[in-house]
Amino acid sequence: MVMIRLNTWVDAPVERCFRLATSVDFHVALAKPMKERVIDGVTAGLMREGQTITWHGRHLGVRVTHTTGVEVLRPFSYFRDVMVDGAFKYYVHEHHFAAMDDGTRMRDEVRFAAPLGPLGTILESLVLRRYLTALLKWRNQALKRVAESEEWHKYLDEPAEVTPMTSQPGTGTSQPGKIHVA
Repeated sequence: MVMIRLNTWVDAPVERCFRLATSVDFHVALAKPMKERVIDGVTAGLMREGQTITWHGRHLGVRVTHTTGVEVLRPFSYFRDVMVDGAFKYYVHEHHFAAMDDGTRMRDEVRFAAPLGPLGTILESLVLRRYLTALLKWRNQALKRVAESEEWHKYLDEPAEVTPMTSQPGTGTSQPGKIHVA
């Protein structure tokens, strides 16, 4: 099993960061460059404990369907989503939010295991860890950019108007266009 830990500082209130991280509309907009789309479960609004969402898209050149369930949700400090069905043998993503003096510290902890026995172990170390780390950093930078601007209103104040990001994970910074996925 592989563990990824990532910390991101956001100059915005913890409630805003948490709500953006659980916003399906925000994630849908961010997923556009990967041609990822929701095919089942919650399709808009904020994710809630016990709900699931199924995504279909392309990652590493492979078409993937991934169903995630929100197993635990404690506003505005923590939520855990768990793969219910998908390509991994095991996948758990814990999202931690801490209000600090002048902003929010977001901490991601992802644990995953690939299927395929010894071949899966090789894939984890050579490809998957690097790819998932880049994807998490890209998503967190998008959340940071939106939370620190007035753009957050688009996702939390009214129904979202989906506008895709103009770059993909691992290609540098994202430009307007706009947005995020989990």
